[in-house]
Amino acid sequence: MFHSLTHNKRNNFFLLAGPCVIEGEDMAFHIAERLISITDRLGIPYVFKGSYRKANRSRNDSFTGIGDEKALNILAKVRDTFHIPVVTDIHEAHEAEIAARYVDILQIPAFLCRQTDLLVAAARTGKGVNIKKGQFLSPESMKYAVEKVRCAGNNDIAVTDRGTMFGYHDLIMDMRSYPIMKQECRCPAIADITHSLQQPNTGNGVTGGQPQMIETLAKSAIAAGADGIFMETHQDPSVAKSDGANMLPLDKVESLLTRLVDIRAALH
Repeated sequence: MFHSLTHNKRNNFFLLAGPCVIEGEDMAFHIAERLISITDRLGIPYVFKGSYRKANRSRNDSFTGIGDEKALNILAKVRDTFHIPVVTDIHEAHEAEIAARYVDILQIPAFLCRQTDLLVAAARTGKGVNIKKGQFLSPESMKYAVEKVRCAGNNDIAVTDRGTMFGYHDLIMDMRSYPIMKQECRCPAIADITHSLQQPNTGNGVTGGQPQMIETLAKSAIAAGADGIFMETHQDPSVAKSDGANMLPLDKVESLLTRLVDIRAALH
């Protein structure tokens, strides 16, 4: 999966994008249709992203999903309708085999990137495995997480930087991460340009963000050699049920991706 995304005809970066969490079929299809239209025109290999359940929430009353089976069926319907790959995150080892029936790539959340049982279970499905770098880890140390997947017989791997903790409420995206992870992990390196702008656990227990800096991080990451871009988008982030504070509005995606393609072309 990741080999084909990276080695495309236009030598472009690839994109993992969609809503934070599946809120319903209509919203998922609307986002997928718009992103497919944009990426087809720009020659960007595209993977639809959507969480079927949010297990890592700050507050007990936070929205976690519409139901596992319902959300997974929507992800599968997006994949089958539009003939595009789909990625979702898993949080426990037993989820790997279940989610693998519906999606093409299993994503390991940053806080869980050292969980051996989870990594091995994801690897054994034979699906692509995208491992997010822990906010507490150096880029070099991600090679150990990658080795766990490879030792389980799976070489279809990517690693994603979603920032490193800097104080209590800030994350810093280190542009050195991409060449370091590509060299140490020997797999594609992806920039998560929306989660890196989160401000976790602010005063009211709801994560804040700095979406006005999305373009700055995205341009920098492409210039630094990132193979892929991960981002969350929504028709109206102000009413999104999860992570709306750091999402890119759907109507701003095309202009951003167009500029990123220009930067990538200039580099190559």
